[in-house]
Amino acid sequence: MTPSPYAPDPVAYLDTAAATDGFLGEIAGISELALDTEGASFHRFVDRIYLLQLSTRDRSAIIDPLPVGSPAGLGRLLESRDVEVVLHDADYDLRLLHQDYGWHVNNIFDTRISAQLLGIKSFGLAALLEQYFDVKLDKKHQRADWSMRPLTQDMLDYAAYDTRYLLQLKDHMKDALEKRGRLHWAAEEFARLEGTRWQGDDSKEAFLRMKGARDLTRRELAVLREVAQWRDSVARQLDRATFRVIGNEVLLEIARRAPRSASDLGTIKGVPRGILERAGSDVIGAVGRGMDLPEDSLPRFPKGQRWNKDRDFDERVAQLKAVRDDAAQRLDLDPGVLCSRERLENIARSEAKTAADLIAIPDLRKWQVEEMGEGFLVVLEAGSNGK
Repeated sequence: MTPSPYAPDPVAYLDTAAATDGFLGEIAGISELALDTEGASFHRFVDRIYLLQLSTRDRSAIIDPLPVGSPAGLGRLLESRDVEVVLHDADYDLRLLHQDYGWHVNNIFDTRISAQLLGIKSFGLAALLEQYFDVKLDKKHQRADWSMRPLTQDMLDYAAYDTRYLLQLKDHMKDALEKRGRLHWAAEEFARLEGTRWQGDDSKEAFLRMKGARDLTRRELAVLREVAQWRDSVARQLDRATFRVIGNEVLLEIARRAPRSASDLGTIKGVPRGILERAGSDVIGAVGRGMDLPEDSLPRFPKGQRWNKDRDFDERVAQLKAVRDDAAQRLDLDPGVLCSRERLENIARSEAKTAADLIAIPDLRKWQVEEMGEGFLVVLEAGSNGK
């Protein structure tokens, strides 16, 4: 990693409750704090927080929650509206903080969202650090197993860089947003982040979301569900990411071929040798349960929400998209950042006649209505008049 004159003092590694409480007590009067978390979803069945990185203007620390537990002092800082919490791509961090500690983070500033609202094309943290501070991050720890202990010094150094420049990066983002009249856009987006909560996944239906599952017959889906549930149980016991037990593509092939013996299973490319030797009979048992399921119990995809589309719906969406695309060019923004296709369809289904009606549409922002509302209303009015 390239050194920078912006770099603060060396990072403190806090792995005791006493050291953590001491550090948090010393910074208790701050008005801003940079934060990041490290999970291990690439390695573990159930993700959780394995590191907490934080930086003030002149101090940085890494809290190890495995020996420390829940650092209550940090929670008080994050939930205080007197402390601006700066993160990069905050959504998943906020979900983990809620899942593990029940914290509801307030007064958020997200540098990723800021970069997107400024029209910056490369908005990943590594790209932004290189652009603004000439710091190049080593990518070798991008998929590191942060649940391992002890952590190497270079892993800790890598983790520290996720927050040590965030406050300075916020300064750049905030100044640019203000100059372009977009700071209130960002404020509206950040306020919505405050409602981010962990929502448990319905693992029983997760098999339906596998890429390729929609190409299967209902009988094949039944087999897929059984072998996926078997894999989940093994992954849970081992606390290992599901793909590290057996990959989705292999599960789909098992569902299609429905092997009835270990030898048949062994002919399927990608089945790990260890699975064949230790759990081949379990997989065959799961296949058998799917094959023996009565026809009236076979799984099916839930019916999507039906909308009464009038014959001009697609044309109305296209016209709204043209309004959006013109605004995106004028504002030098990615069209998808400016307004997604889903939101355009919600507008097309609405009977909005005023800006207030547009603001009431779910997920449509006030700042989007400011920039495109007039054009949207022209399209909707023309549609209602049958033009």
